[in-house]
Order: sequence, then structure tokens, then C-alpha cells
Amino acid sequence: MNKRPSYLSFDKSSYFWKPGVDYRAHPEHYRVGKGEQGVLICEPYKSEIGINWRFKTKAIALESAQKIFAQFLSYLDKDEFVGADMARKYLQMGYTRARRYANYRGGRKYDPAKDYAQFEFGTGEEEKAEAAKIFHGFWKQAEATEKYAALKKSWKQNRG
Repeated sequence: MNKRPSYLSFDKSSYFWKPGVDYRAHPEHYRVGKGEQGVLICEPYKSEIGINWRFKTKAIALESAQKIFAQFLSYLDKDEFVGADMARKYLQMGYTRARRYANYRGGRKYDPAKDYAQFEFGTGEEEKAEAAKIFHGFWKQAEATEKYAALKKSWKQNRG
């Protein structure tokens, strides 16, 4: 029996992040969460940052990661933790998605036609592995930024 992907049993109603909330106007509704949670929901950040998120080639990934990191720093300059955290999440997601395409041809891990059996590992593109390295570096640089780390610690203690 195959282990089915967790997204198949996703409970939308219990997901903390909600579409329709303006997280800039209502940052009190934002939670840091784990990993990339909320990254494709939290507006206006999704729209502001998502337009720059690309990883098709190493060169495209570099340009994308640089733009997103610049947005990260801009949000920090304005003490806008939610924006900075969302930019950090996009950098992390650049890494994880590019790795998925590096590991699996077409970026697909499971075959829905075969009871979600896992596709063969190691069939992806080397170019995506290079893109992932770029995003990984910027992601880790963002996390190591002292101001971000302090804001994140405070946010988690006070808001979750």
C-alpha cells in the first residue's frame, strides 16, 4: 500500500490562514506557522512577492531570489514583520519547489493514476538543482538576519 500525500486529506476549514484577510491591514491575524504555510494565501504579500517568484533556470532563479531578498529587506526596513516573513517563505519555497523538480521529472512526486505511487526519484533536471542552491542561500541569509530573527522571536512569543 502506498503512503498517500497529506494534501489529499487537507482540511481547509481548520487551516489558520484565510483568503480575504488583508494581512497588512490586520497583521494580528498572521501566524508564523511552519515552513511555507500561508504563503499562497496571505494578501497583499502573495501578490507583491509572488510576481517575482521564478526558478525555471539558474539565471532566472538568481534574479528572482535577489528581487525577493530585496523585498525582504524593504519590509524589515519598515518593521513590517509579516511581509518579511512572507518573503522568507517565498525564498524557502523557491528552494523546496526547485528541489522537487530536480528530484522528479516534471516536479510530480505521486502518480494519481496508480493510487499515488511515488514516481521514480532522481529523474529531474540538474538545472533545477542549481536554482534550488541559489534560493537556499538567500533563504538562509534571510533567516540569519538579526533584525528578522528578533522580530520573529517576539512575534511568536506575543502572537503565535
